Amino acid sequence: MSLRAAVLRHIRLPVQTLPAIGSRPQSQLSFLRLFSSHDDHLTKEEVIDRVLDVVKSFPKVEPSQVTPDVHFQKDLGLDSLDNVEIVMALEEEFKLEIPDKEADKIDSCNLAIEYIYNHPMAG
Repeated sequence: MSLRAAVLRHIRLPVQTLPAIGSRPQSQLSFLRLFSSHDDHLTKEEVIDRVLDVVKSFPKVEPSQVTPDVHFQKDLGLDSLDNVEIVMALEEEFKLEIPDKEADKIDSCNLAIEYIYNHPMAG
């Protein structure tokens, strides 16, 4: 038996069920927060603008050379360490964590834009 199953078998947590929402006064529901799906997802234009701003603000980059199709190493002359620093700046800008395997593949603005636009938690 796995350790998880053994632990879960011995843990007992009390569960309190709430009656239907309509049956409680509004004042008692003030603690209840309803969540929805991630409907406020960024538009492609917002992602493009923010990715380009991050790349343009990188110290070794000439801002006039930055376009959505620019390649970090071929077009901007950056090395692999610079590439890692840009990906880290993108993670900070969009408040997400990009796994190392995926981060290694992001070597252009276009790939960064596509990855972030398709990420469900980018904000």
